[in-house]
Amino acid sequence: MKFFQAASRWSKNHKFFLTSFGVLAGGGSSLIYALEQSIHASNDAAHVVKQKWNHNGWFDTLDHASVRRGWEVYKNVCAACHSIEYLAYRELVGVCLTEDEAKAEAAEQMIDDGPDETGAMYKRPGKLSDLLPKPYPNEEAARYANGGAYPPDLTYITQARIDGENYIFALLTGYMDPPAGISLAENQHYNPYFPGGAIGMAQALYDEIIEYEDGTPATQSQCAKDVITFLKWCAEPEHDTRKLFAMKAFTILGVLNLVVWYLHRHYWSVLKSRKILQSPKSLFKK
Repeated sequence: MKFFQAASRWSKNHKFFLTSFGVLAGGGSSLIYALEQSIHASNDAAHVVKQKWNHNGWFDTLDHASVRRGWEVYKNVCAACHSIEYLAYRELVGVCLTEDEAKAEAAEQMIDDGPDETGAMYKRPGKLSDLLPKPYPNEEAARYANGGAYPPDLTYITQARIDGENYIFALLTGYMDPPAGISLAENQHYNPYFPGGAIGMAQALYDEIIEYEDGTPATQSQCAKDVITFLKWCAEPEHDTRKLFAMKAFTILGVLNLVVWYLHRHYWSVLKSRKILQSPKSLFKK
């Protein structure tokens, strides 16, 4: 009510400025939204289907059994071409591997180190503090080995693509024979979910391509969901902690709101409604 009373006293220039600002802001927002939608509509890639991800709810956490299976898929299938260069073996401890398992995984890799006392570089078994090794020493070697295509790093891939998890799932499971009239170059494959349809990466996931140690059937879709869950954790290792803090924050703020309401209702409202009457002294004279 006070706002409307104050607004009624604004000058014409003030009202004109605020009205113009609101119209421009609303029009600009609508234009940006329309342009974004037109860009998506003009994309020649097939629209991805929304999948059900158990970790997308407000209070849902990552399925760490799926994260562990996803690590198996990455290690045995994806690591031959794609790197996760910003992840260290120590970060896997307590998430998808035990400390002994992580040490054993690291020790299987020979890491370039040095120089030694003679100034020479040397190789040593990996340690928990080491980052996951890259499959290729540089971009040129990667392109040469993959027919000119450059396999992207997967550390933040779920955040680097629009609708990342659903897009990656569609890409991994969407390979098919090219329709009539579509010609592919050498070392190219057809995937309707990739812009242009022609992709340099061959189909990587098939039914039973690996055998899960926990006995879960390794279907193509299961492998895709597991490796995407693992990549989701790679991109957001704080995922579960962030949601836990949010739950605590909502709980504390809820209690504080109740306290503020009680104080306002039973204490400050009484003080605000108190009236003091001041009378002239003459009224008290006899």
